[in-house]
Amino acid sequence: KKKSKGGKGNVQQTDPPSIPVCELYPNGTFPEGQIMEYEQDFNTFRTTSEEMRERDRLEINVYNDIRQAAEVHRQVRQHMQKVIKPGIKLIDMCETLEGLSRKLINENGLQASIAFPTGCSLNYVAAHYTPNSGDNTVLSYDDVMKIDFGTQINGRIIDSAFTVAFNPMFDPLLEASKDATNTGIKEAGIDVRLCDVGEAIQEVMESYEVEINGKTHQVKSIRNLTGHSIAPYQIHAGKSVPIVKGGEATKMEEGEFFAIETFGSTGKGYIREDLECSHYMKDFYAGHVPLRLPRAKQLLGVIDRNFGTLAFCRRFLDRLGETKYLMALKNLCDSGIITPYPPLCDNKGSYVAQYEHTILLRPTCKEVLSRGDDY
Repeated sequence: KKKSKGGKGNVQQTDPPSIPVCELYPNGTFPEGQIMEYEQDFNTFRTTSEEMRERDRLEINVYNDIRQAAEVHRQVRQHMQKVIKPGIKLIDMCETLEGLSRKLINENGLQASIAFPTGCSLNYVAAHYTPNSGDNTVLSYDDVMKIDFGTQINGRIIDSAFTVAFNPMFDPLLEASKDATNTGIKEAGIDVRLCDVGEAIQEVMESYEVEINGKTHQVKSIRNLTGHSIAPYQIHAGKSVPIVKGGEATKMEEGEFFAIETFGSTGKGYIREDLECSHYMKDFYAGHVPLRLPRAKQLLGVIDRNFGTLAFCRRFLDRLGETKYLMALKNLCDSGIITPYPPLCDNKGSYVAQYEHTILLRPTCKEVLSRGDDY
């Protein structure tokens, strides 16, 4: 049923999707993202420079891996947008989405997999919420839900997110974040200072207001949330892309991947950690730490084999048949090998929207890898 932009082959994607994306593009060339020229006058030479084009050609294998992950992301979310409706259980929704991701990425250990748990944070929760087993939360008509999920091929991660709201009252809030994210993407470029991107984002975000049940709120950029650079198997690779002014003057560089994401809030515009933790990740730089508890050692083995330094959640451990692991997991967290990432919350009663894309600063142009017809 679904029209697939099939590369050379004539295999069409099914509805719901079930065919791995690599089989839809049998020649092994995956569709490019949105190509944008650099805005800055100091980058205009890149468009035509033969040297830059040669540098581009050398990276073709990396581009292909990340584009395959991006095409999976697009197909998964386009199907999920049809099935996410008020009344759906969040845990069922996440398991459906993750099942599709696994199928379409043709899951294969750490070479092709989900990159991190499906975030489905509601309302005043901005990020890092996914249901643990036994959580029976149901999506309602008046919820504002951020769907943030990732795919990866050979460690090349696509991190992209959108917001779902059924009540049109929230439309200006969603529009503010979408516009702010697109502004960040437009401003980004080689040798651009991160603080300048943040300032442009805030200006757009805070030009919006939203009326909720008769009260008008100026949309605020959440000042302690940021976008981030991405490296192989490392979702947060050290550079932060602020979404308010006053950030650091560090520059973006050629060849870097960035997740450009913005969070618009009707609350304080400041988040803190709260609620039960579901997300965890091995410290990318953790060396060998001697562990006393045999159970902790064994659990770390499971984590190393299945996730490496990619983020995971309790449901992912349940799925692997692990039980009664909370004590061992706490031990790994206490010893600094694993970092817990609890939900990030603005004040109760507020609403947060988020949009996010992964971009690549190629030598010749900027590629918005995760761009789709939807956002």
